[in-house]
Amino acid sequence: MDDKFFLSLVDKFNLTAATELEFSDGNTRLTLRKETAGSCHTAAPAASSGEPSFHHGISSHAVPVLNTAAEVHGREKITSPIVATFYSSPGPDAPPFVKIGSKVKTGQTLCILEAMKMMNHLEAEYDCEITEIHSLSGELVEYGQTLFTVSKK
Repeated sequence: MDDKFFLSLVDKFNLTAATELEFSDGNTRLTLRKETAGSCHTAAPAASSGEPSFHHGISSHAVPVLNTAAEVHGREKITSPIVATFYSSPGPDAPPFVKIGSKVKTGQTLCILEAMKMMNHLEAEYDCEITEIHSLSGELVEYGQTLFTVSKK
């Protein structure tokens, strides 16, 4: 099994209403779970020494990923659809995709999530304004972890 197979499996799972998927081929076992509407995880940002350097040989093409949003007190929580490394900008010296107060349009890149050497662009599913950013660039984020809090426009 190669990375493309697993990425395809994750993408298809994200498009379904299923909340859990288990896959095993004898050597590999994969379990995917979606957070339910009632449970939101917020992680405290870990210490970071600044922007990480991007590694050579990592695919740089964009693979849009769906985000999972949960409404909390009139605001939406945008969570990570995968376990990945969070990058706030396209490169170490580039400005971040969004900042607190940024007005975002549908389809606009919010961040990059690197998983299995693939750079996945997390795109806004609707027009919104960024009210909180919960992750630092270079930080490992978990599936379902809140990345952004937004006000829907």
